[in-house]
Amino acid sequence: MTAAAHDRTARLCRLDLWLNPVFDEIIGGAPGVSLSVLPAKGDDARTLAGLKAAHAYHVSAAKDELPRHWFVNAELIAQCPNLVCVSSGGAGYDTIDVAACTAAGIAVVNQAGGNAESVAEHTYALLLAVQRRVVESHNRLRHDTGFAREDLMGHEIHGGVIGLVGIGKIGTCVARIARGFGLRVIAHDPLLDADAIRSRGAEPATLDDLLAQSDVVSLHCPLDASTRGLFNAQAFAAMKRGAVFISTARGGIHDEGALHDALRAGHLRGAGLDVWEQEPPDRAAPLLSLANVVATFHTAGVTHEARRNVARSSATQLLAMLRGERPPQLVNPEVWPLAAERIANLK
Repeated sequence: MTAAAHDRTARLCRLDLWLNPVFDEIIGGAPGVSLSVLPAKGDDARTLAGLKAAHAYHVSAAKDELPRHWFVNAELIAQCPNLVCVSSGGAGYDTIDVAACTAAGIAVVNQAGGNAESVAEHTYALLLAVQRRVVESHNRLRHDTGFAREDLMGHEIHGGVIGLVGIGKIGTCVARIARGFGLRVIAHDPLLDADAIRSRGAEPATLDDLLAQSDVVSLHCPLDASTRGLFNAQAFAAMKRGAVFISTARGGIHDEGALHDALRAGHLRGAGLDVWEQEPPDRAAPLLSLANVVATFHTAGVTHEARRNVARSSATQLLAMLRGERPPQLVNPEVWPLAAERIANLK
């Protein structure tokens, strides 16, 4: 049952951070739903008033772009009694306290899969840039003379082993692409059994075995209590000497200082990093000083196609929930019976 069925209007809001226009087009064309675009900065009283009245909230997943007081946490939820559903603007949901939402009867969705192809492609962009020393070559051609091509000699990836830590929608795309490069794929994912991992294109492995066998270790797991700091000095030391580390997952899963030490010591050949504890990282960040590090600004999923996919997915899932329909990407499925009851009685 919907708010519209009671001759009421469901109130949906988002902040004025950049969002592909397809979101507003879809929401704007939906009967019985009003959309408010509220300022992320500059008029907190107006924004808080809008959120207090809202039934649904599309929230940015970019933790360092979204002001912290607009994160969906217990403090904000306490001020928003009408809120029944929240949608993260990405596969990640760092800006949402899912446990607090569940306790309050709020359904949370993410957009897993919406940017999977873009992130998977970026994984290989980083890997090839590291192995073939693309950035070094570019910079030397611009600023240096008198060097030989052999001074920039890189390595093939063909015939190597890529180890995926996490094989969800993005990791599955990475595994599919790996076959075209002639890579053998192994994966560790504690959320999946061996048959599920094989069905996604990889051979299952323990984390210890993955670190020991892989020529490339690529992270595709969420940031949570079980993965924060997972890649520390001990993990990097357990990787094969000369291996490459890639992360398009989340900052905080790897220890940046420990990675810097492993690279400086020559234990690891290089790293391709799209994610950082602070985004963007400080220009003086030690990892940025290393020639064998290729760095990007959390742009793996920032393509025109992915941003449109994510915006469409978010709008579609929010409207489905406001109609009382269970959405496909529920982060907290256990809350749905209560959330559906609350949606049926929107005020």
